[in-house]
Amino acid sequence: MAIVVEGLRDPALRRLIRKKLDALRDHLRQPPTAVRVGFTDENGPKGGPSIRCALTIDMARRRAVHVEHTATTPRRAFDLAFDALERRALQEIDRTRDRRRRPKKYFLARRLLESEAGPPVERRGGERRTA
Repeated sequence: MAIVVEGLRDPALRRLIRKKLDALRDHLRQPPTAVRVGFTDENGPKGGPSIRCALTIDMARRRAVHVEHTATTPRRAFDLAFDALERRALQEIDRTRDRRRRPKKYFLARRLLESEAGPPVERRGGERRTA
């Protein structure tokens, strides 16, 4: 997994970013192919909540997950964006698991028809058929 951090000079925060992203990778079923973390100062020296942190995770055979958050410090912006990213990634995992478990409509329709038709009746060729 390639981690690219742009717009940040603080080495301690870079280490924290790598540590948290590695922990997230362990939770995911498929490891991400690339992670991009970008920091920008939205309104320059004016002050206020102006540091924007954008996180993008590229996964194989899935669409990229992207979140952004704005705060007064880079650490706070990253923490908020990472929390949102973690929620989105775990939701995506739950969604794919539920999609895999849900029975398909034709399977369900056949089951409903079998239950309405009554007990199966024996045919000549050894096949079973509902009456």
